[in-house]
Amino acid sequence: MPKFHVSKSIFIEAPEDKVFNIINDFSTWTTWSPWLIMEPEAKVTVSDDKKSYEWEGKKVGSGVMKITDEKKNKSIYIDLTFLTPYKSTAKVWFELKKKDKGTTVTWLMDSSLPFFMFWMKKMMVALIGMDYRRGLELLKDYVEDGKVHSKLTLTGPGSYPGCNYIGVKTECAIDDVGRAMQADFDTLGAFIKDKPDLVNGQPLAIYHKWELVKGRTTYTVAFPVKSVPADLPNGIISGSVPATPVYSLMHQGPYRHLGNAWSTMQNLQRNKAFKMNKKIDPFEKYVTMPGEVADNKLKTEVSFATK
Repeated sequence: MPKFHVSKSIFIEAPEDKVFNIINDFSTWTTWSPWLIMEPEAKVTVSDDKKSYEWEGKKVGSGVMKITDEKKNKSIYIDLTFLTPYKSTAKVWFELKKKDKGTTVTWLMDSSLPFFMFWMKKMMVALIGMDYRRGLELLKDYVEDGKVHSKLTLTGPGSYPGCNYIGVKTECAIDDVGRAMQADFDTLGAFIKDKPDLVNGQPLAIYHKWELVKGRTTYTVAFPVKSVPADLPNGIISGSVPATPVYSLMHQGPYRHLGNAWSTMQNLQRNKAFKMNKKIDPFEKYVTMPGEVADNKLKTEVSFATK
């Protein structure tokens, strides 16, 4: 059976004992789980001693987790059993190491796939790795602030009126998207600075391609415009998004948590909540922008074109 390994780490500004006590208590997982944030209505049962955990949902499937061993403030070992959408088992563990005035937390998994799914090995590592990264970001919020700063509100079917835009198209590592987008928006901002009447709508990021196994993406950041200027400088392009029905979800919180919105939308698509129009690339619309509101109040609407 094809074996695979996943490992992701994050630095949390809190002592080891605080981090350990939260991870070691399964009743806290309902707050920071990267899966339950996609389906908070899923049924969860936590044992009285907080050492085992069962879940069942339409989107997140079902399964059982049980803590099998622990070294206080150092490591926690968990047996994980998935019951649906297909049966499998995994060994999961957390390692904690003191660093400066905080703790480096590493979340690891060893598992395997059924033989007939050998072709999914690299994709599974990429997908679970993204889930772990989202979960560690949520855990960091919870440990440091006592709550997570990522709120999802499903807005469902709607429509996008379409637009002509000017933008910057970039291909980069998924881990570098935040820095790359900031630079791209700076470029666009400099161009429109002395053109106050040009912009005609809220800024967008249009995602053309996700290469999860390679860890890369291609996107365009864009400003809708009333008309496309004839004197676009090198590096700034023009394009359009057609008027289309969409299925949407609103995310409130820092941009580092936007993966929660995208993972939820992709999960909804897989579960046939909507039928995606693959001829139109999905996009996010920035309802509020940094500087206008605090990061925890930023609102971003993620939309998939539908048929």
